[in-house]
Amino acid sequence: MTGNVSPAPTNLHGTERVRLAVYTGFASSGHAPSVPELAALTGLAPDQVRQELHTLHGSHDVVLNPRDTDQIVMAHPFASVPLGFAVMGARTLWWGGCAWDSFAIPCLLKDEPDVLVATRCPSCDTPHAWVVGRDAPPQGDQVAHFLTPMRRVWDDVVHTCGDQRLFCSTGCVDTWLHKTGQERGYVMDLGTVWRLARDWYTGRLEPGYTRRDPASATAYFSEVGLLGSFWGLPD
Repeated sequence: MTGNVSPAPTNLHGTERVRLAVYTGFASSGHAPSVPELAALTGLAPDQVRQELHTLHGSHDVVLNPRDTDQIVMAHPFASVPLGFAVMGARTLWWGGCAWDSFAIPCLLKDEPDVLVATRCPSCDTPHAWVVGRDAPPQGDQVAHFLTPMRRVWDDVVHTCGDQRLFCSTGCVDTWLHKTGQERGYVMDLGTVWRLARDWYTGRLEPGYTRRDPASATAYFSEVGLLGSFWGLPD
């Protein structure tokens, strides 16, 4: 992998060098860089890479496997494990972390004008695929269902992402909820998922990126047309 990824700038502090190396590695290859690869890309010792990864896990910039903390499970919008979505670009195949993240990948990667996002309805197993780009939302009558409210996303973020899925219809959502014994979360159309994804990760591949604070996050949710306490907004 290291031959395809530019080394992280050495004038950045260690945490940011590792963050950039993780994200550019995922972006270019579709895979999470290993600790030795990150050491080569950043010029840091492997133990310092591990320390920086733990810092990034604590700040929610990456998600580490609790059973093997050398393994990066997610660096949103990228995932190293299958969570229901495959995202195919011109030369690279990624696991999409969820509906939100899968639609975000072409918006983040400027060398990919569009991607093919493929999944199956969790209720009836019908396959679905869309060409998703930056200029307009994909066409389709399918809907997204997000199970976990935003205030609880990081209680178990992998579970949260695994339950942000795309269904054939609200009827399939209701069937799946009845079958799994879950309470309804938030349902939206494809256009709303696309607007949510379009600018959420802007700047994440650039030095100095910082995550949105709660106030700017809820303002963004409101701007893209989301409503109610599920998103931390007034009902």
